[in-house]
Parts: sequence; C-alpha cells; structure tokens
Amino acid sequence: MNTPFDDEPHRRKGVFSHLRASFLTGLVVIAPVGLTIWLIWSVIGWIDGVVLPLVPHRMRPETYIGINLRGVGVIIFLLFTIVVGWVAKGIIGRSLINFAEGLVDRMPVIRSVYSGIKQISETVFAQSERSFEKACLVQYPRRGIWAIGFVSTTAKGEISDRAETGGRLMSVFVPTTPNPTSGFLLYFPEEDVIELEMSIEDAAKLVISAGLVYPNPKDPTQKLD
Repeated sequence: MNTPFDDEPHRRKGVFSHLRASFLTGLVVIAPVGLTIWLIWSVIGWIDGVVLPLVPHRMRPETYIGINLRGVGVIIFLLFTIVVGWVAKGIIGRSLINFAEGLVDRMPVIRSVYSGIKQISETVFAQSERSFEKACLVQYPRRGIWAIGFVSTTAKGEISDRAETGGRLMSVFVPTTPNPTSGFLLYFPEEDVIELEMSIEDAAKLVISAGLVYPNPKDPTQKLD
C-alpha cells in the first residue's frame, strides 16, 4: 500500500537537481562577466597606482573635487603614450631614440634585457603586415592526423633554397592547447596546406577551448560563391 510520503524523496531529489542545474547555469553566465569586470578593474587600479604617484599632488583631480576617480591614471598614461609616439615619429625623436639605444648597446646586461623586451613589444604591437594571414589545416605530427595552424608567410632565403621540395614552402605556426601563444613553427609544401574559411579569431577560440567552441555556421540562405 502506498502512502502519501512514498514519492517525497523522488520529488525532493528532482527539486534539488533543478536547483543545482540552475545554480551551475547561473555560474556559467556570471563567471565570465564577473571575472572580466574584475580583471579590467584591477588593471585600471594597477595603472593608477603606478602613474598617479608620478603626478604632482596639485595636478590630481581629487585635490579639487575631493574624490579619488579611478581611471585617471589610465587616461594620463594613454595621453603620455600618444605624445611619446608622436615625438618618436619625428626626426628629433628618432635621433634621440637612436642615441639612447647606442648607449644601451654599450651596457652588457641591460643590452640583453632591452633587446629581448623590444623584440617582444615589436612582435605583440606590430602592424597588420606581420599578423597571420589565414587559418589552415595541416597533417601533423604525421599523415592522417590533422592540426589547426596559422599561415604566416612564404618561406624565403636559405630555408626556401635548401629545402628539398619542388614548390613553394609555407611557414605555418601550429599552436598548442589551451595556450595558443606557444607552439611550433613548421614549413609545409604549399599543396599540403589547406586554408580554412574561418577567421583567425574563430580558429584561436577553437584551439583555446580544446575543440569545444566551434565558429557559428554560415547563414544557409546565403549563396556560396
């Protein structure tokens, strides 16, 4: 004989399961937004903490309005960087930079540190001519296994001359998962590189997510070329 309390454990389990699923769904929604806001807020605070101590006290906004505005240091840093870049493009600025780099080249330890930081900065903040051209598929580390890569340039110079291939070589950066900033620089014959329609950003998301985030499919109503 069934009693009114027989189904209560099942009902309670169902309620808890729904609450747990709703909680996890809420975390998926809140976590990226919250972490992004926290990261931006922390970076702004860090820049303010570095820049504002260099600004005379009488020139700070809180001296006049009595409120410590977060982000003032970022604005000052951006304006200062723009001014430095504008000066560096001129003849006088280039002459000063060449003179300063000449002094740095005479300092053994500082020269190595400065050279490394300069190369990293030029790589990260380079113009579009140094960016990857296309996302691609290559067979790596052996035939039958496919990997996503980024086509950078066509091989030139000694690499192109001494490689035992009859056609052009393409330099392809094959990133690692989930950190796409590390990887392998490989040279493939042009016919072995399959260019993809997806953008560089979509391919990077695919690599970072370990294959979980695929680019949105194209609109089926659009005609293919």
